[in-house]
Parts: sequence; C-alpha cells; structure tokens
Amino acid sequence: MERIWSITLIGLCVGVIGTGLGGMIIFFIRNPGNRFLSFILGFSSGLMLAIVCFDLLPEAFSMAQLYVSILGIITGVAVVAFVDRLLPKGNTDFLKTGILLGIGVALHNFPEGLAIGSGFIAGNHLGIGISIVIALHNMPEGISMAAPMRAGGVSSFKSFFYASMAGIPMGAGAFVGAVLGGISEAFIAFCLSCAGGTMLYITCEELIPKSQSLKFKRISSFGFILGFVLGIVISQGFGV
Repeated sequence: MERIWSITLIGLCVGVIGTGLGGMIIFFIRNPGNRFLSFILGFSSGLMLAIVCFDLLPEAFSMAQLYVSILGIITGVAVVAFVDRLLPKGNTDFLKTGILLGIGVALHNFPEGLAIGSGFIAGNHLGIGISIVIALHNMPEGISMAAPMRAGGVSSFKSFFYASMAGIPMGAGAFVGAVLGGISEAFIAFCLSCAGGTMLYITCEELIPKSQSLKFKRISSFGFILGFVLGIVISQGFGV
C-alpha cells in the first residue's frame, strides 16, 4: 500500500508542477494586451486541436471499439457545454475561457494519471519516463489556462494557483492506475475521448472565436500554427 501512495504522490506532483510551471508566465506578463492575448489564444487553439487529433483520440481509438470513444466525446462536450451555460457572460468572457480550459485540462489529467500509475506498476523505469513526458506536456496547457484568467481580472497568484490545481486529478488517476494495474482499456479510452470532447468544444466555442475577435487576426493565425506544430511534436515526438 505504501508503494501505491508513493505513486499517487508522484502523479500529483507531476500534474501540479507541470501546469504550475506553465502558469508562472503570468508573473512575467502582468497586464497582457490584446496582441499577446490574440497570440496565446491562437496558440492554445492549435495546441489543443493537435493534441486531440494526434494524441488523445488516436490513443482512445486503439484501446476500444469506436462507439466507446464516440460516447466519450459526446459526454465531454455535454459536460463542458452544461458548465458553459452556468458561467456568467459579458466582461468576464476571458475569465470564463480560463475556467473552461481549467476543466478541460483537469479532465485530461485524469487519464494521464492512469498512465503514470499503470506505468509504475509495470516498472519504475517506464513510470519515470511517462512522468517526465507528461510534466513537459502539461506546461503549455498551464500557459493556456492562466493567461485568459489574468486577462479576466484574476490576480497573478490566483491564476497561477488555479493552473496548478488543475493538475490534482492526475494524482487521483495515478492512484486508480496503481490500484487496478491492468485497468480496463475501454475505461481509459472513454476517459481520453471525454477529455478530447471537452477540448474540442473549448477550442471551437471559446478559443478560436476569441483569438479572432481582438483585431490581431494574423498574429492569432501565427499563434495557431505554432501551437499546432508544437502539439504535433508533443504528440508524436514525446507521446506516451
């Protein structure tokens, strides 16, 4: 049991440190202007889309029958759309975007925690390798979450804190993965596709429209392309 708690702690640290390091950007950019926001929102859009298309969904498709992943996507979209309806509109739009991104990142972190937990059960070397990759993988997501929150009026410290807290579900996932070991691949596929569904909704409903609405469309487009390419590198070059 002590080993399981150690693995859980590692998963928790990987999640919190990964997104937290990305969220630290707002300590250096205290008042992000529209030019920077156009770029970072476009960057986030490309990054999320690439991770969904080349990492989360292909992995889910390889683990279970197609209907499991389709059900997961629909569930993820439905959950975040429901939350979206509960959040206030108007001047808090950037704050809402940050909150929705936090939900997407948190949901994404749970199946990644499963990978860490099951990886350590298979062998320490594999678990450590997966943990390092996922920590690097989460840094851009912390940036994507913290910058809109800061623009929405949240203090730098709170933006950083919330970005870090989005990594907590990774600890829960690591615990489940360590306890169950050979956990059902269908369950993991459902979790991955559910996270993919939330990110698709956030990208199409929030990130892309907002990045194009700040009068710096070309900068937004460059950010999107850069994020998309980085997402491909993360998914294909460092994927787990």
